[in-house]
Amino acid sequence: MPTISVAKRSSPHSGSHAPQHAHFTTERINTTTAVVTVHGDLDASNAGLLTDYALKALTRNTKLVLDLSDVAFFGAACFTTLHTLNVRCAGADAEWVVVPSKAVTRVLRICDPGSGLTTSPDVASALSRKSDQRPLQLVENT
Repeated sequence: MPTISVAKRSSPHSGSHAPQHAHFTTERINTTTAVVTVHGDLDASNAGLLTDYALKALTRNTKLVLDLSDVAFFGAACFTTLHTLNVRCAGADAEWVVVPSKAVTRVLRICDPGSGLTTSPDVASALSRKSDQRPLQLVENT
């Protein structure tokens, strides 16, 4: 008989239905670069908040580093956030890089098998990365 394994997130409030929280911070490195760092868990309940938060940082910068290295849980629904940021950065001619945690990397292997999103192993590498590729350009369909 086949066995099905189910992974369950652990909660600091064992036995309760308390929501998992994520904390976002922005560090402005210079006038054109910002690092948005996320701590905690990301799922469908807070993915939209991250999208809005990161887009605010993008409006003032041409390079965005999204540091997800401290994200313990990354729901597949959160891939939409990364896709939205990718499209918006391309539209703004901005460079952006994701620094994934193990949880984020697992979702990227499934949702982004062609490695369309630019990732970096750590923030220092992301900041020193030279843009060796032009961002995607949005074209109007005529």
